[in-house]
Amino acid sequence: MVKGYFYLFLHHHLPFVKHPEYSYFHEEHWLFEAISETYIPLLKTFYSLAEEGVNFRVTFSLTPPLCEMLRDPLLQAKFEEYLDRTVELTEKEIKRTEKDPVFNRLARFYNERFKSIKEFYSSLNRDLLRAYSELESAGFLEIVTCGATHGLLPVLQGVEEAVKTQVKVAVKNYRKHFGKDPKGIWLPECGYYPGVEKFLKEFGIEFFLLDSHGLLYGNPFPKFGVYSPVYTPSGRVALGRDPESSKQVWSAKEGYPGDPWYRDFYRDIGFDLPLDYIAPYINPDGSRTYTGIKYYRITGNVDLGEKEPYVRERALERVKVHADHFHFCRDKQAEYLREVLGREPLIVAPFDAELFGHWWFEGPEFLYHLFKNFDKYGVIRPILLKEYLEKYPENPEVQPAVSSWGDRGYFDVWVNGDNDWVYYHLTGMAKVLNRLKSTVEKTPENTRLLNQMLRELLLSQSSDWPFLITTKTARAYAERRLREHINNFSALLKMVETGKVDYKKLEEIERKNSIFQELNFWEDWG
Repeated sequence: MVKGYFYLFLHHHLPFVKHPEYSYFHEEHWLFEAISETYIPLLKTFYSLAEEGVNFRVTFSLTPPLCEMLRDPLLQAKFEEYLDRTVELTEKEIKRTEKDPVFNRLARFYNERFKSIKEFYSSLNRDLLRAYSELESAGFLEIVTCGATHGLLPVLQGVEEAVKTQVKVAVKNYRKHFGKDPKGIWLPECGYYPGVEKFLKEFGIEFFLLDSHGLLYGNPFPKFGVYSPVYTPSGRVALGRDPESSKQVWSAKEGYPGDPWYRDFYRDIGFDLPLDYIAPYINPDGSRTYTGIKYYRITGNVDLGEKEPYVRERALERVKVHADHFHFCRDKQAEYLREVLGREPLIVAPFDAELFGHWWFEGPEFLYHLFKNFDKYGVIRPILLKEYLEKYPENPEVQPAVSSWGDRGYFDVWVNGDNDWVYYHLTGMAKVLNRLKSTVEKTPENTRLLNQMLRELLLSQSSDWPFLITTKTARAYAERRLREHINNFSALLKMVETGKVDYKKLEEIERKNSIFQELNFWEDWG
């Protein structure tokens, strides 16, 4: 007997990073690591489940910047070069470790793994979006969109056109890549404010997701808490995150990824091995970076230098234990909730996709065994929203509360003393575009300039930049990107206003910041 339904939502996003002026650029490796450690391992997992007849369900958000990068020929070619370098490094490692059976076995594991990733990528003719579409057509996935450049909508609402354009351009880009309109959206950072639904409704977006308090602080309190969808006053459907299931995976203290038998993320041969040996596989300037080849397990509460070697077989045993435990907990949780609510609950579990494979190396295997458990026991069924609404079309009407899924639940991460200067420029640039739309003559030259000005504004609106400034993980790069887009915007504005176009400068900007080739300023702004 079905006790409840499980709604897994994996958010796939990276900021648009493309540097054609360099053959090797460190921040482009964010994409390459995500493809090789998360996207392809997850896709291979889901194809395996489909081939085995397991009836799994997952909702994916694929953000417009990510879709654009995954289909960019330059980045595709660079990713293949990255794979070739990594395979070459694994072959060197097999030779280097030949007298140490423990590490030699791991080197061979990585060699086979990266060769398999390369083979899978080639089999798709470099087109990962095709694989997602195939799984969606088979009924296993639902793909939704996000803000055009992951702009945090509540902090952009001072110029309404900026919020509208983030939604409009996202829908247009989704149509470009998938040949249809999206039904759902991942609000960037789950950032919500009352009123954003009017833009979602205008562009056909039917549902979105919130953090738990976005529903629980709503008016009125939702009858079923976060365990059913709610209808907002505008007729959109909102979902709230289940804190219990998220905690078991996300929590640094209680979450599964901290198990001592799992692979350690930070201990990487890019930092461990002599510089003259590893130099061809790290930054050309000699600064150390991750290679993806990691030989140690978490081990426990010890320093990095005291880690024990990774034992793949033991890690995979732990994956099964954790998948069984997670299934047991959802079984008991749903049993209790069904008794209290009088209906089967919808347990909503949203995660950044990169948790599975990148941060938690064994994450894709965890999902594999979890869906096998769902299929075997049948008491918790994975589901898509449209399927749940067919079963339970009657749901409470609630006005959700302002919220995000950031630290402390609101916007401190993105608006603080370190990064608040950003919004002076974002607001000013948006107001400039409002002015130009009503005053500038619609000539081919002006259209080209304005299209690129809009790209520069959209790219500068990415929530990733203020986030990285706050966390200081890549602060210098984030600040450099923001200044670049702001300066590009100013240079293009001068060309529009003076009529003197620097075509060399314009072509350089267009080549580098080439996102959204379908963009048309006159149609897409505001």
